Amino acid sequence: MPSLWKRITFSVASVLCVGSVALLVVALSTERWVTGRILCKTGAEIVNASHPELDQFIGDIYYGLFQGGKSKKCGLGKRRSKIYIFPKLIRTLNSGLHMMVILFLLVAIGFALVSLSFCIYNARKVPYQSIKGHKGLYLWNVIAAFFGALGVLCFLAAMKQHSLTERVANYQENLFVLVVLDDSLDWSFWLGVGSVTTHFAVCGVVAMSRFKLPKPEIKKPEEPTISALDLLY
Repeated sequence: MPSLWKRITFSVASVLCVGSVALLVVALSTERWVTGRILCKTGAEIVNASHPELDQFIGDIYYGLFQGGKSKKCGLGKRRSKIYIFPKLIRTLNSGLHMMVILFLLVAIGFALVSLSFCIYNARKVPYQSIKGHKGLYLWNVIAAFFGALGVLCFLAAMKQHSLTERVANYQENLFVLVVLDDSLDWSFWLGVGSVTTHFAVCGVVAMSRFKLPKPEIKKPEEPTISALDLLY
């Protein structure tokens, strides 16, 4: 049976693993990986809009790994539309890179669950094999962090190097040309980054479990000493 300190540290590590899985699941399922502003270039050129009038042709866009949305202003008021990455839009993007992002994040979730099971095991039992103890926990968390980092880096590469926002914004736009004024990473992306840092925190907590706390010393009651004078009385 592990000591109280080890049970506490491995329980904290288990909570962190659950948090990492939750962060990745929310990141995968939400639509706020990227947000930005889009200008309807065609509408602005038709009316020869000057700088103050351009605000009437500026809309917004947001999207995640599976879906998103945009609102465009092309002189006909604000028109909102839904964006679905699968099954057609993915063909116009760098589909291999986009699928790698999803695959890497799913693999990171898998290894985070493996790490969770090992944390629970170590909180209840003392493993006989080193791979089931601290070394195994270090290994699974480093692998989970590695694949999570690969996922967010691949998405960053797709966004910056392959004009991801511009391709998403202009999908199925036959009459108008939309220009991306600015785009930025939003909170769904940073949840993925937070999951990576969580695994390093798990490694730190696991390392703390190896510290041995000093045991409180219990003083034994002193036995009364009997001298020769006491025996005379």
